[in-house]
Amino acid sequence: MSTPKTENGKRKTENGSLDPLDRAILNEIQSHFPLVPRPYAEMGRRVGAGEEETLARVQAMHEAGVIRRIGANFTSRKLGYTSTLCAARVPTEKLEHFAEVVNRYPGVTHNYLRRHRFNVWFTLIAESTERLAEILEEIRKASEVEEILSLPAQEVFKIKVDFPM
Repeated sequence: MSTPKTENGKRKTENGSLDPLDRAILNEIQSHFPLVPRPYAEMGRRVGAGEEETLARVQAMHEAGVIRRIGANFTSRKLGYTSTLCAARVPTEKLEHFAEVVNRYPGVTHNYLRRHRFNVWFTLIAESTERLAEILEEIRKASEVEEILSLPAQEVFKIKVDFPM
């Protein structure tokens, strides 16, 4: 089964929506991504497609923005790390520079804008609370943004969320 494409080679589905095979692949990716040497072959076997087609569909959904990233989620506390949610009050003219500074740190897992006086929120993971404080101070100095709140979790609620396709 080949995937219909537009003139520019991008994947196309009927009415621009996901077809049943795309949906089956997304269901597998969410919580059942196979940890084997050839994951797309295994995933394809599970959904009734070949390895090449499965990989091509995943790549096309990524290019179309349906899939943002594929990666593992770890419980940082169980690995000896600590984390915090941060909220920053960033003037509009400093937004781009602030995002560049924050995104330099590998422990930043999310970084997004909100409509609020604290308009940039990000999560930060580090080896210790001391290292978190050091990184936040480095971000303050490099970005020249002083108002950055650190909001560590008081209690952790982990809810498994799958979005059935």
